[in-house]
Amino acid sequence: MHFTMAMWMQVVIIPFVVSFICVWLIHPAIVKMAIVRGLTDNPNARKLQKTPVPVMGGMAVFFGIIVSAGVTSIVFNSYALFTCVVTMTVMMYMGFIDDLVGIRPWIRICLEVAVIGFVVIMDLVNINDFHGLFGIGKLPVYVSLPLCAFSGVGIINAINMIDGVDGLSSGLGIFISFVFGCVFFYSHDFTMAVMAFVTMGALVPFFFKNVFGKLSKMFIGDSGTMMMGIIMCIFCMRCIDNTSRVCYAYPNLGVIAFCLAALSIPVFDTVRVMLLRIYHGRSPFLADKSHLHHVFIRLGFSHIGTTVCIITLEFVNVLSFFLSYWLGASVTMQFIIVVLTSFITTIGTYFFLSYLDKTHRTYRVIRIVSLYSQLFVQHKFYKTMTRIMDKDMEHYDVEQDKFQE
Repeated sequence: MHFTMAMWMQVVIIPFVVSFICVWLIHPAIVKMAIVRGLTDNPNARKLQKTPVPVMGGMAVFFGIIVSAGVTSIVFNSYALFTCVVTMTVMMYMGFIDDLVGIRPWIRICLEVAVIGFVVIMDLVNINDFHGLFGIGKLPVYVSLPLCAFSGVGIINAINMIDGVDGLSSGLGIFISFVFGCVFFYSHDFTMAVMAFVTMGALVPFFFKNVFGKLSKMFIGDSGTMMMGIIMCIFCMRCIDNTSRVCYAYPNLGVIAFCLAALSIPVFDTVRVMLLRIYHGRSPFLADKSHLHHVFIRLGFSHIGTTVCIITLEFVNVLSFFLSYWLGASVTMQFIIVVLTSFITTIGTYFFLSYLDKTHRTYRVIRIVSLYSQLFVQHKFYKTMTRIMDKDMEHYDVEQDKFQE
């Protein structure tokens, strides 16, 4: 099928640009409101920041996605965006409450299952077909529904738990949205492509503010990560469902392997962390410093250096999937390759870096790379980017007085 310029505008360009502009414009106001109202994430022994940081980034991203989805609906009629908007709203508010007062894990899981059930009922999509993986086809309802609920909760919490350093969750969100967006677009599932590029456009300005900003820095919080989590969950459900347009367009593409590759770093790192916590007799939901990004920080990497390294590992996993598909591997072999590659890049990297001998040459090379990542933060380019990101916050003191009055 030939893609016209009108299709590119309606599905890719307008959704991305509108959400980008909306988040860029609303971000300073939300930062100021969060500081004035004391809605900040305060430092403690577990957290990496040294000063309080506003924690309402998810609201800025949500605003961009909602406005862009509304504007896009003027030129592109899509009923499925309604389900996405409703579920994002629920998850955003639940995450916001969790940021402020905390929600017990079992209550959060129950609400997540309810939201996933809403998607299944409204969009009639489910993880109900293995599409030939290990010779398995369509699954019975009594298997597919529990599997969908378990997988969805896992995806949401994996995205939530990966948020630990500046730019990591939003950077991964941008990359994952781009990958899903391209696959949906070329599979002619334009509704999900719109959602992917809307999400990507909303995350890009937040990423730059989060990484380079000083006065404008804001954490995305549980409201943002849980919102991203349900979006990624919906993407996977649309890919794997037995009515999947991706499978129709590319019959030999292993959709389960693809989804796993796209979410490999959050999923594999979360599984490892939770299993280690259980092994040591701790609650799997009790936060600590055992994530992959903590290893890079301990080695001396800056936040942006850590983010770049982990997104690079994610890229390797996705690349391994597409290479296996392009080389004609079977659906099962694609899955095996993704699992092995993801195991090495995530779990293997964690243990390799954690127990690497400090006298080894490899350790010295890694330390040199980490030093360069720290020097980059002092570079003229980084400082220029900081001034650009903080430009809208220059008159903060005056405007804060107005808020207080």
